[in-house]
Amino acid sequence: MENVGLDYNTQREKLRMPEYGRNVQKMIEYVRSLPDKGKRDEQAKAVIRVMETLNTQVHQQENWEQKLWDHLHAISGFDIDVDSPYPAPEPERLSARPVMVPVKRKPLKATHYGRNIESIIDLIADQPDGDTKTAMIRSLAIYMRQQYLIWNKDSVSDETIFQDIEKLSDYRIKVPEGIQLTRIASNAVFSKPSLNPVKSGNNGGQRQKNGGMRQRMRK
Repeated sequence: MENVGLDYNTQREKLRMPEYGRNVQKMIEYVRSLPDKGKRDEQAKAVIRVMETLNTQVHQQENWEQKLWDHLHAISGFDIDVDSPYPAPEPERLSARPVMVPVKRKPLKATHYGRNIESIIDLIADQPDGDTKTAMIRSLAIYMRQQYLIWNKDSVSDETIFQDIEKLSDYRIKVPEGIQLTRIASNAVFSKPSLNPVKSGNNGGQRQKNGGMRQRMRK
């Protein structure tokens, strides 16, 4: 028997814009091959309508019609002779990497607390002294103690948390004397955030229900 050759994607020409698929690329290659200029223009407009149907989210962009014509030129390898209602794009413009937006971030002083904690400390440091500021410091200390115990399983004293607050604030915050935190329950468990949380809900009840049905069937 004669072996039938298989056509693998890895053996085909690379897709220039995969979001449109191989059929659109073949359509554009066909338009390029047409010798009649009028026919090429007519078929190019038909391909644009197909591309619009396949890429409906393009309508959310400004000048979306020009985007489609730019994509047609890009898929053709910038080698297609058609009359476009927009100037043909330059390859360098479409292939250029986006300009990186500079982000000014100071390094974290304590990674186990996170950047948000440092932002909160900066906010509290600017508050005037008084009962409100003391209450904010106390709430912050309770939360920081919880974060500390998530990443460090050993117990931690209140004094250590207070020292961390003053140190992270560059000593702009002075923890008032006599401030006390709530006691931690003996059965409290602090765990790291899970990337795959177990979904709760009716699943457990459904398993119990199914288990009860199997028991009744065995009876």
